[in-house]
Amino acid sequence: MKLDGIGLFVNDMAAMIRFYRDVLGFEIKESEDAINVCLIKDGTLFMLYERKNFETMTSRKYEYINGFNGHFEIALYVDTFDEVDKQFKEVTGKGAVPVLEPTTEPWGQRTCYVADPEGNLIEIGSFNKPFAR
Repeated sequence: MKLDGIGLFVNDMAAMIRFYRDVLGFEIKESEDAINVCLIKDGTLFMLYERKNFETMTSRKYEYINGFNGHFEIALYVDTFDEVDKQFKEVTGKGAVPVLEPTTEPWGQRTCYVADPEGNLIEIGSFNKPFAR
């Protein structure tokens, strides 16, 4: 099996579409009343699923954390330390909730964290060189 993508279960699809499209720059073509959004971001499948629709589809009820979600993060990479600072300022200026100001960690990464409207953590980081797999 190969990792294909990541999906978020969301309460307020319109707010989440606006955040990922308008604040983080994801190309989302679906309208704000969509129940599912699937897009490719930098070669990775990224999905938003409406919680109540997913529960209906699977005939199950799920528990969701309110506030900051500490179960996972979405990591975004930029090529330089300066870009970390610039992106943090830009996305928080557009409404992302600041969680951790840009910081250079002992392991050599400059990183910062913001949260989306439903509390999912998003890291913006760099090792001060272009990304390489």
